[in-house]
Amino acid sequence: MKESPQRRNLEHILRSSKFVAGGFMGDDSRSIIEVIDADASQVSRLGYTMEKIAARMQEITDTAKTGLGNWVKVDDKHQAVAEEAKGSLICPWPHPGRYVKRITTVERYDSGETIRWSDLNIHLIAKHGFFEGRGAAFRIEPVKLINVIF
Repeated sequence: MKESPQRRNLEHILRSSKFVAGGFMGDDSRSIIEVIDADASQVSRLGYTMEKIAARMQEITDTAKTGLGNWVKVDDKHQAVAEEAKGSLICPWPHPGRYVKRITTVERYDSGETIRWSDLNIHLIAKHGFFEGRGAAFRIEPVKLINVIF
């Protein structure tokens, strides 16, 4: 199947540093479709959906925001902190979308394992099924994310 000009443009944007330092694909040589499909397979095998994952991430972020940069208890298994910076991040897909530059870090009490994400990551997972490419600064491994937040 021939690649559309829109898909080529999206691939170029995701691999460039125009929107985010280092790009959204990191050093991943796979196509955007291959990345999304591989991550979707992992998520499905574990019995989750992108929507459920993103909703849990948003729930944790919303709780963490109440701490104003300090760790807060999310539930009996987790604590989280949200740290904001000036500015916003733009979704690389061709639709309007600006997201606060906020990093949420969550930790499991039982294992000490942590994971972090931005508000843009939540959107990318919910709306595009995109966890970013391998080697990207904000790549989130779906299995680790699920194991930490659920």
